Amino acid sequence: MRNLVSSVAALLAGAAFFSAHAAAESSYTMADYARVEKIDVHLHLHNAAPAFMQAAQRQKFKVLTINVDYPDFPPLADQQRVAIDLRRQFPKDVAWVASFSVEGSGQPAWLPATRQHIAAAMQAGAVGVKVWKNIGMSLKGKNGKLVMIDDARFAPLFDDFAKQGIPLLGHQGEPHNCWLPLEKMTVNNDREYFKAHPQYHMHLHPEMPSWEAQMAARDRMVASHPTLKFIGVHLASLERDVDELAAFLDKFPTAVVDVAARIGQLQYQSQMDRDRVRRFFIKYQDRILYGSDMAQGPDQDGAALGKEAESVWRMHWRYFNTAESFKVSDLDKPVQGLALPKTVVDKLYRTNAERAFPGAWGAKR
Repeated sequence: MRNLVSSVAALLAGAAFFSAHAAAESSYTMADYARVEKIDVHLHLHNAAPAFMQAAQRQKFKVLTINVDYPDFPPLADQQRVAIDLRRQFPKDVAWVASFSVEGSGQPAWLPATRQHIAAAMQAGAVGVKVWKNIGMSLKGKNGKLVMIDDARFAPLFDDFAKQGIPLLGHQGEPHNCWLPLEKMTVNNDREYFKAHPQYHMHLHPEMPSWEAQMAARDRMVASHPTLKFIGVHLASLERDVDELAAFLDKFPTAVVDVAARIGQLQYQSQMDRDRVRRFFIKYQDRILYGSDMAQGPDQDGAALGKEAESVWRMHWRYFNTAESFKVSDLDKPVQGLALPKTVVDKLYRTNAERAFPGAWGAKR
């Protein structure tokens, strides 16, 4: 009788453990979207009117708006002014990242002026600095050759960031599709974009550095600044293969990445091997940040963008949180969601961002 009681007790204990484990590993549903606090760490907001952020608040989203040295965006001074204004209006919901111009970077006066600019931006509330793909893809030196991200002129700046604990958000290169023929590209949006913009389609420009050269220069820069808080935006341009991205994260154990504008590439891979992509997110759950890469123009209606954002945000939530099969614009065939555990999603959507940018979404500083 005693053995029977012991066996029953052991079975009940095992069942309780299994039940608790299953609960811990359960996934959110679409119904949870409206109540879970979330952070989008990759937006470009260039309008200080409150309508978009009010829409984001209704979706339980806080945001990180990123300034970029990009000619199609407003001047950096205007981007920074809008970011500061939005932070003032929404001190607990908006954080922002500064950037710097590379114009004149080959001149002696550039470094002290850039240091002064970044110091002022950090004093004004920036929580990081963005470095863009114009380094490596358009900036040229005196010899007429493209300047790569590991060029010695930038090293003192990155040393500063490492010493001061300033996160560096790095966008080097383009999606690997950019170097492929249109018919070999893996997602529809890349195929459509590069067909419409052949000047940016690297497959048509063999005189430009290869994708491999861009990645190698980035890796050399990160390796030479081992204490730098490096955030590889757009999955560090390693979106084509989660195993390749895993190798990067293993090589640089303090680096993190965001998924902005590369979720279609993840969905493409999960069509072929869903479990492989799911295992990647679970294994590297502390190293990945959610971001969308949506942008608001200076004259764009914030309420309209808020409606568009809700559609994008809900689609991404569906992919990461449910096991449903559904159609997405990037792919011709349906994709099945990953149904990640709640603990993983909480890190992806909030706590990893809070750790990467300490105090960014707190009270006004």
